Amino acid sequence: MAREQRKYEKEYKVQAVKLTEEIGAGKAAKELGIPVDTLYGWQKAVREGRLEAGPGTRGPGEAMSLAEELTALRKQVKAQEREIRRLKEENEFLAEASAFFAASRRKSARNSE
Repeated sequence: MAREQRKYEKEYKVQAVKLTEEIGAGKAAKELGIPVDTLYGWQKAVREGRLEAGPGTRGPGEAMSLAEELTALRKQVKAQEREIRRLKEENEFLAEASAFFAASRRKSARNSE
């Protein structure tokens, strides 16, 4: 009796190919629990254009240099630090406003007694 062939979603295949490029086909196959030949087939499909790997994959001509990537990451960190600062200020303001309204509510409750 023939073994039933498993079907994989496109996104799963793409992520598996990316993992394969990072840690190697053997380790990726073992980690994902799929045959290594399946991964090789998906890699070949990406190279031939039959499987679109999406924006996360770049060819050698499209890859950023380390300096460009470092600059981009630094900009991202600065933007995230600004956002964190803004959110902390908002939280502080909301905590103060909450305390103010809670105090005024208690004061009005005492006055109505």
